[in-house]
Amino acid sequence: MTSRIYLIRHGRPAAGWGEDDDPGLDETGRGQAKAVADRLLALAPPDRPTRVVSSPLRRCRETAQPLADALGVEVEIDPRVGEIPTPAGLAAAERPAWLREAMGGAWSQIKGDIDYDAWRRQVAAALAGRAGCAVFSHFVAINAVVSHIAGEEGVVLFRPDHTSTTVLAAEGDGLALVERGAEASTRVL
Repeated sequence: MTSRIYLIRHGRPAAGWGEDDDPGLDETGRGQAKAVADRLLALAPPDRPTRVVSSPLRRCRETAQPLADALGVEVEIDPRVGEIPTPAGLAAAERPAWLREAMGGAWSQIKGDIDYDAWRRQVAAALAGRAGCAVFSHFVAINAVVSHIAGEEGVVLFRPDHTSTTVLAAEGDGLALVERGAEASTRVL
């Protein structure tokens, strides 16, 4: 079995983060989901993933489903690889401004009612036992893992495009970065 973990950003959603709490994929996103499944299926064993894990959010589940269907497995839902939690009581209209501010700073400086540095460690820990998995997640969660591995404090170290695949390796109880996924000037908000 491979030590690889494929951390994939969801496909293009039908609505922005401040517009809909849980949008599915738009037509382009559905095509991206099929394309990423094809890319992962083209990997030769033992590098081909054998399990599929997803954030509970619809855009990730819909991106994960073509790969799960092709592998003949169920999508395993893991909330620990979900979207960055927003502060309690934050109105939907306020979310984009809060996220823009958070993304411009350090993990320890994010305003809210949780410890965001602890949250990023939790996301990384959720992946440590996932060798052989394709994990479908989100822009900030992927940055949480990459910054944790790199020992960096910045919230955004790179801008993973929709269905960008970041490759990790499970090393003992930890993770190593093998390759960052493709970047784009994707508008996150």
